[in-house]
Amino acid sequence: MTSRYRAPAHAASPSEAANSLSPRRRTVVKAAAATAVLAGPLAAALPARAAADAPAFLHGVASGDPLPDGILLWTRVTPTAEAIPGSGLGPDTEVSWIVARDKALTNVVAKGSTTASAASDHTVKADIRGLAPATDYWFRFSAGGTDSPVARTRTAPAADAAVPGLRFGVVTCANWEAGYFASYRHLAARNDLDAWLHLGDYIYEYKSGEYAARGTVVRPHAPTNEIITLADYRTRHGKYKTDPDLQALHHKAPVVAIWDDHEFADNAWSGGAVNHTEGAEGAWTDRKAAAKQAYFEWMPVRPAIAGTTYRRLRFGKLADLSLLDLRSFRSQQASSGSGSVDDPNRTITGRAQLDWLKANLKASDTTWRLVGNSVMIAPFVIGSLTADLLKPLAKLLDLPQDGIGVNTDQWDGYTHDRRELLDLLHSNNIGNTVFLTGDIHMSWANDVPIDAGTYPLSPSAATEFVITSVTSDNLDDIVKVPEGTVSAIAAPIIKAANRHVHWVDTDRHGYGVLDITADRAQMDYYVLSDRTDAGATSSWERSYRTRTGTQKVERTYDPV
Repeated sequence: MTSRYRAPAHAASPSEAANSLSPRRRTVVKAAAATAVLAGPLAAALPARAAADAPAFLHGVASGDPLPDGILLWTRVTPTAEAIPGSGLGPDTEVSWIVARDKALTNVVAKGSTTASAASDHTVKADIRGLAPATDYWFRFSAGGTDSPVARTRTAPAADAAVPGLRFGVVTCANWEAGYFASYRHLAARNDLDAWLHLGDYIYEYKSGEYAARGTVVRPHAPTNEIITLADYRTRHGKYKTDPDLQALHHKAPVVAIWDDHEFADNAWSGGAVNHTEGAEGAWTDRKAAAKQAYFEWMPVRPAIAGTTYRRLRFGKLADLSLLDLRSFRSQQASSGSGSVDDPNRTITGRAQLDWLKANLKASDTTWRLVGNSVMIAPFVIGSLTADLLKPLAKLLDLPQDGIGVNTDQWDGYTHDRRELLDLLHSNNIGNTVFLTGDIHMSWANDVPIDAGTYPLSPSAATEFVITSVTSDNLDDIVKVPEGTVSAIAAPIIKAANRHVHWVDTDRHGYGVLDITADRAQMDYYVLSDRTDAGATSSWERSYRTRTGTQKVERTYDPV
């Protein structure tokens, strides 16, 4: 069977999507110079290679968005030495791929080829179909006599399959300059993942030194300026894809990814961002378009609906996964204390996406309804924190430092949308909805109450597992105290003021492993020994689960 190539810049039409998926900071930097002068300063984005004129696969290979009969494959070829990411240079190059049932690639089930060109930054995607469900496959790309690494991927179960269990790695907020990506390495070493979820902030947009590890650059990224142009975004994506731990995880299992703000700029919304100065940094529409183009070129993600990342995947009868885009359509963040957080004309999802999500949840016939959700949906008030902790928490959450306890970048800033969604779940008795969340650089295990003010006397409509950052600063980093110090003080106060919060760790970095059976969905939280150590070890910290039919979280004392 020969698979047909789908160009990475092509956004699937709504009908295509239905068939395939069932349905912070302030810096002014001028745009990069002309393409002809990019090659020198951007060369740091790539490792040196001996055969300068031979094609090379310097950014690894990846797969994503598993379907019962298919998988999306990705790579980037460097055809010549000057054809570095973002350069716009390099010849058209034929790239072929092969998919097989065995690692030796002898039992071939699909193959094909396409042309990589500077128009797509020499990235290529192959949307392979006709595969068997719930099956491991291996794949490889080739160009000009050079082969890429061989990587493993896995298809989703058949839509009507009785699936005994699923296991996903869960990660978010990976800041290159703040440390090493050991979380990816430890997930890659597990050998038991059906897929892994990236809940946003796969890259960060800041200039070098602006957002690092307690103010210290552990390793410099490229380009060194804040990324604004298409060339900038391509270069930054390319730098990330040279990380060996990230490559290792991409080589081990398919990714299911959504974007958050830093794939664009801090606190992005539909018409701008906190970290964007209109005029001095160009038009927001141009910057947003450049960021989206680079994202879809460099990520194994199908643009499902109107060139966004909201889409739906299904994993047999056990779970479906609705993936949200909470940046493309949202209204500008409200000012804390203004009262506008309750304005029904303001939205975090946009009307069409909210209707789409509600329809998915109402029509779902799986045991579990998972929602890939880039910002926290459970309500949160700060409580009576002392000033020495209130101010750094406010800084982390982009809150005013006057004690007002609402983060308007989260669903707390768009309460009408949240109320409409939770009312749907409650009034239709839609159970077993689990929000999987990133962004906040802390770990949380939450019930999602209909009315936080009367909880737990009033019901919970869903549950939420929030994953801490891979490397980005959390609360102890901002205060610059030993790990665990802040959490010991702040966590009891946060829990007292938010009775639906079962657990919060404000201080550690790491990742999660979500394990799902018919009886329960369990999140195991893992933490790193030191994000600034390339060889950091990993250890299990805690586990929480929600048992079927309860809509509540409880602690469990062993990882799966």
